Amino acid sequence: MSAEAIIALNNGVVMPLRGFGVFQTPPGATAAAVETALATGYRHIDTAAAYRNEQGVGEGWRRSGLAREDVFLETKVWVSDYGYEQTLHAFDTSAAKLGVDVIDLLILHQPMPQHFARTREAYRALERLLADGRVRAIGVSNFLPHHLDALLESASVVPAVNQVELHPYFTQPAVQAADTRRGILTQAWSPIGGITFYPGYGEDRRSVLDDRTVQDIAARVAKSPAQVLLRWHLQQGRSAIPKSTHPGRIAENFDILDFALSPEDLSRLDALDTGRRGGPDPDAVDPSTWDVVVPEA
Repeated sequence: MSAEAIIALNNGVVMPLRGFGVFQTPPGATAAAVETALATGYRHIDTAAAYRNEQGVGEGWRRSGLAREDVFLETKVWVSDYGYEQTLHAFDTSAAKLGVDVIDLLILHQPMPQHFARTREAYRALERLLADGRVRAIGVSNFLPHHLDALLESASVVPAVNQVELHPYFTQPAVQAADTRRGILTQAWSPIGGITFYPGYGEDRRSVLDDRTVQDIAARVAKSPAQVLLRWHLQQGRSAIPKSTHPGRIAENFDILDFALSPEDLSRLDALDTGRRGGPDPDAVDPSTWDVVVPEA
């Protein structure tokens, strides 16, 4: 793999920047999508307990024939399993579903500020799993700067990754700056914007792919709008997690290392920021009230 497509996390663990996501991928379609992604060249798969498709990720990896050490597996603990012992159990459940002994990156899915004592205990369990060698790196998702501040009041390990909504219409500069100050890698979910749909959020949203600026840049570099947006992430040092179940788009989203965007291109894309989320505000919702059930392995 090209050195351009990998990064050393703050604990020295090497991770492919290009990840393949399976959010909202039906469990029955996950194995085939993951197998296709790995055959295309992806070596980083992102899932979550709440997606209810970790088994499919594990099956897709095994079908690929790739050795365990050649595939970077990332998953997330859902809030119903926050708490020290509960999170240790959540690791066991996810590992069993994936069919692995060690998870490469395990992160907390939400900050859940309404019940942050449980979040702290969940992260303490991640630190224990890291110390025991059962995970190689730990992190968080959807954490705003003040959530990071609150976590680090008690944490002894700085998160390696913060996975957040990030695309040209919502660039989260304060989050990116806070991550950078702490040596945390910013990882983008919904990296091309306007594709991932959250019921009840952003019904009037616009797809970044349809933006005239994005299309103009794509025409100039002879790449698709999606490729331009994914390249924008990589050139600015972020990890990106696109998702698709279509083999052609899976291949297209991976093929982003043979061109470069100019500084002007990057600035034009940065300038598209609207400050509007497409998904839920981590401070405004209590995810413990969501109807998400994580089954046992």
